[in-house]
Amino acid sequence: MVTTGLGPRRSAVLRLLVVAVALAGALIGALGGAAPASAHAALTGSTPAQGSVVDQAPEQVTLTFSEGVAMGDNSIRVLDPQGKRVDRGKLRNLCSDSIVKYGAGLPPGLRDGTYTVTWQAVSADSHPVAGAFTFSVGAPSKTAAPVPEQKVGGGLTGALYGIARYLAYAGFVLLVGGAAFVLACRPAAALVRSVQRLVVQGWALLAGTTIAMLLLRTPYTGSGDLADAFDLAGLQQVLITKPGAALVSRLLLLAAAALFVAVLFGTYARLQEPAEESAEEPEDGGPGEAGEAATDGAEKAAEGAGQQAVNAAEQARQRKDLTFGLGIGGVIVGAGLAATWALAEHASTGLQPAVAMPVDVLHLLAVATWLGGLAALVVSLYWGPPVERTAVRRFSRIAFGSVVVLVATGVYQSWRQVGSWRALTDTTYGWLLLLKAALVVVLVGIAWVSRRWTGRLAEVQAAQAEASAVRAAEARPTETQASETGSQDSETQDSEARAAEADGAAEKDRKAEKATVGVSAAARTGNGILTDSGAPTGDSAPASDKAPAGGTTTDGETAGEEAPDPARAAQLARQQAALRTARTKRERDADPERLGLRRSVLAEAAVAVVVLVVTTVLTATEPARTEEAVKATAGGQSTTGNQPQVLSIPFDTGGPHGKGTARLDLDPGRSGSANALRLRISDPSGKAVDVPEVKVSFTQKAKKIGPLPVVPKHAGKGHWRANGIQLPVPGQWQLSLLVRTSDIDQVTETKNVKIG
Repeated sequence: MVTTGLGPRRSAVLRLLVVAVALAGALIGALGGAAPASAHAALTGSTPAQGSVVDQAPEQVTLTFSEGVAMGDNSIRVLDPQGKRVDRGKLRNLCSDSIVKYGAGLPPGLRDGTYTVTWQAVSADSHPVAGAFTFSVGAPSKTAAPVPEQKVGGGLTGALYGIARYLAYAGFVLLVGGAAFVLACRPAAALVRSVQRLVVQGWALLAGTTIAMLLLRTPYTGSGDLADAFDLAGLQQVLITKPGAALVSRLLLLAAAALFVAVLFGTYARLQEPAEESAEEPEDGGPGEAGEAATDGAEKAAEGAGQQAVNAAEQARQRKDLTFGLGIGGVIVGAGLAATWALAEHASTGLQPAVAMPVDVLHLLAVATWLGGLAALVVSLYWGPPVERTAVRRFSRIAFGSVVVLVATGVYQSWRQVGSWRALTDTTYGWLLLLKAALVVVLVGIAWVSRRWTGRLAEVQAAQAEASAVRAAEARPTETQASETGSQDSETQDSEARAAEADGAAEKDRKAEKATVGVSAAARTGNGILTDSGAPTGDSAPASDKAPAGGTTTDGETAGEEAPDPARAAQLARQQAALRTARTKRERDADPERLGLRRSVLAEAAVAVVVLVVTTVLTATEPARTEEAVKATAGGQSTTGNQPQVLSIPFDTGGPHGKGTARLDLDPGRSGSANALRLRISDPSGKAVDVPEVKVSFTQKAKKIGPLPVVPKHAGKGHWRANGIQLPVPGQWQLSLLVRTSDIDQVTETKNVKIG
């Protein structure tokens, strides 16, 4: 049996795709690992403030967010020092205008001590967010409820959900882009098996990941336990949320997309098939039979010529109408699928959502048309018949238009999500956006190289067509002579041809038929089987020397009645198919223009995989505008101004027992008012300890005020207090803390604090 190894071109494809997947995995690991901390709704304030100490128990705990969130009665929980829940268990909606605020009521008469507040919500762009903080009533207690390690949106569930999101984008790109390539660039690709598989697999991938995301929403936004994916009650709650409705809508649109794909590769593909020959090939026989068959075929062809012209016109009209219908339907379904992302993610919240959502739909469609069409072109070039020059040029023009749309919509989205030039370098979102822009520039550069190869392909197309015609004309006389020479073995040849057709290896090309005759004759000469090297096995002596007199073979059968061996015929068919495949690859790889085009397009596809990964991570990252707003509101390192300020400052004097943590509470944290300072020094185990000396000072560098010294008084073991601290102006002040643990060991630590 003829065996073929992995060709060098196939190996190059696999190597490049492996590199792309490795880069994608590295990006997912490096960037996606921080996804749980990159929720898009941020806590901008709370009452009481984080770490504050209040004289009386508040009536409620309130939380303020940077954007809209979805919360329930159990979203805010307040725990006493023993870990018992003490809130009323009913969520209070305190939102007004652009302020997003929720609260939980507290009962009267709460005892002094440290209370823990845990909260969990889903931001308006479908990403979960959670957190916890503590405050104290009267004075901090020795014990407090442990702050839970929030894993919402993280862990195994978060990783699976992130992978599903990436694969959903990939499926959308393959489905929409592959179908667009067939309709707009190369209708004949509807008959190419590799393109059909690409589009169908894109549909299956998008459908499967959508179902997976729908099931994972409950643990992803809740407990994080993967077993909750099959919680029917949780699934029911997901279906009434905006992300759940978007996923269900996507499934309904995919049902329509399935019908679209069935028509595209069914009725539409059949309309692209070339017209069948009107006269069948005459069977091998005597000269009289061949002449009579040829005469009958010519008469049939003449009689059906008029009908064929009518059928061709009707087929052209049907093809045009179906193309128009599929185009309109495809745009509607593709835009609907893109809208399921736009309505549930970044574009649906924040600045100008009414403009941002249509722009996001255009952005996604442009991405799919470019990258999905690129994938269809790759599989056509590597695993399909030769791609026409006109198809490549059409795709080149469509890809250029897609890039223009991408740039326009991308600039708007960048302005909307970033907001300032500084945010490009000061935020994670900005760095990811710069990385994506750089990759797109690389992608456009490779596309320019592909465009140059396309131009070279156009210059040599006419010469190649002429050379192919000359070779075909020269082959016909030889084929005719070979068919006459082999007429005496017609019965055996017909049997072998039928076996080859059943094995899927026969073709109508006359050049292949000539190879079939030659290989078959060589095989019969040796009365054996061809080896991988093409040499016959068994006795190669002429048949006349081996046959006994009277025309009888050694098996007792007459030579004229010898039946063909089905196994040998099937093996010969497989050999011939392998030879034809190898010859086709050699001819294809011998074309330097098409080889260069394939390589450049494959490089585009590899970079596109990485671009898609960065895009997926970008959609799971807090927008730079939101991050900057939170920083501005929080004053950098502390909580909101006009609220009690709480700072935790670790120190190390370098001497024995020189390590510890200083906790400072500044209440009410306002300028022009008498502020009270509480200071607690603790060792690494958290136990309060005394030190020989502590000093505090405040400096306002912007207005050149200070340092203003504060000398706190010792109020108990490890505790100091100072009252009546006046800070004249609001803004960001620098607090300096001096701690001395022995006669010679001391250190000064600084930290910024926002004063309202």
